[in-house]
Amino acid sequence: MSITYFIADLHLSDERPDITDCLMRFLNEEAINADALYVLGDLFEVWIGDDNITPFNTAIAKAFKQVSTHCPVYFIHGNRDFAIRETWLKKAGMTLLNEQEVIDLYGTPTLLTHGDELCTKDVAYQKFRKKSRGWWWPRLMLALPLWYRQRVAENGRAKSKANQQNLKPEIMDVTPEEVVKVMEKWGVQRMIHGHTHRPNIHSLTANGKPASRIVLGDWYDQGSVLKVTPNEVTLTQHSFK
Repeated sequence: MSITYFIADLHLSDERPDITDCLMRFLNEEAINADALYVLGDLFEVWIGDDNITPFNTAIAKAFKQVSTHCPVYFIHGNRDFAIRETWLKKAGMTLLNEQEVIDLYGTPTLLTHGDELCTKDVAYQKFRKKSRGWWWPRLMLALPLWYRQRVAENGRAKSKANQQNLKPEIMDVTPEEVVKVMEKWGVQRMIHGHTHRPNIHSLTANGKPASRIVLGDWYDQGSVLKVTPNEVTLTQHSFK
């Protein structure tokens, strides 16, 4: 049976072995038999550089590498792991895609993205995003010692959590007009993204025709997987138990 899987927002860390265990079961029991697996960002809670080699992220790379011997595995950067580079991706057997990538998904052109660029009402974050995706800031950060990058990441996470408490829900969600704008830019009727942690399948109009926006869920309380076949699109949940 033809199946393609999509996951995002796992926020893996060695502090959450329940998430890791759920991922390993999914990779070994389901993903390994797929036509393809797409990871749409925020695979890790934080990534401070490919030179931060640990038993944890090495084990994650090994698990994905095993899957890649059976089916292609694709990756799009998220807002937590945009510092992942080819060194780790090669260990994981992953192919890096553009921040916005159109694929032929069983005959339907489908736009893939992490989704953070769609949240245009969060002006402060968009300013940081522009800087962090530029050419100079990542090079500067990755040139700093690991211990300093770790401190910067921890401070950034704390600041982000504090800021989110003061933001209205609509600011943290995608801007509907931006969704339509992006879909029309690429000429597609279907988009798949993560980032907002609000799993759902939304109906809308783009290019003057019915369209759909599929949002992947996070992995904080259960595994969230989008399963796509030639005839069906299903958001599924995987228990941690």
